[in-house]
Amino acid sequence: MRIMRVFTAFALVGALGACMSPEPASRASSEPAVLGQLGGAQLVAIQPHYAIKGITVRVPETLKVSEANLYYPVADIVWRGDPRGNRYEQIKAIFDAAAAQGTAGMNAGQAVNVEIEVTRFHAQTEKTRYSVGGTFSMHFLMTVRDAATDAIIDGPREVDADTPAAGGEQALAEEAQGLTAKVVVTARLAEVIAAELARPVLVSAPALLAAR
Repeated sequence: MRIMRVFTAFALVGALGACMSPEPASRASSEPAVLGQLGGAQLVAIQPHYAIKGITVRVPETLKVSEANLYYPVADIVWRGDPRGNRYEQIKAIFDAAAAQGTAGMNAGQAVNVEIEVTRFHAQTEKTRYSVGGTFSMHFLMTVRDAATDAIIDGPREVDADTPAAGGEQALAEEAQGLTAKVVVTARLAEVIAAELARPVLVSAPALLAAR
């Protein structure tokens, strides 16, 4: 029964996050909503507000890279938005830039560090980009830690940042306007990172009272 209460609470917090329009994480939180109980303690969802002190991005070299010019190479990392080179470093640079954009202005509230570990970055090959188009498939693990204690506040959890990828004439038209693949994926990641850091966080009522 206790496990069911926890599952129900997490399902409710997910629904709450989907129904709420994300606000910048630097804004004050609204009154917490009671979602369930765990071991006699009430579980509540709070709208976080963070002061981002540091962001660490990891792109594990265990991820498989493909340079094959196929419609859909079987690999974890497929990227053609930079000249051929170290794809791990290129993907890290994209996430670094996106995280900086997405957290700009998050400087009031609980001091935290954010950890991002890339698990998938499957963009387009040349063959796909200039024909059928498809999807920029981008997944990562996000963890939020208290900057003072290193305690985990949120996560680690998998984040899906997939977004449509233009193809053929549409891709050429977008590039002519400056909307390159790198611009598109960076903007998308910045948007998702900002939204994820504004999602409600599930905490126990005693912990909430202690933090106030």
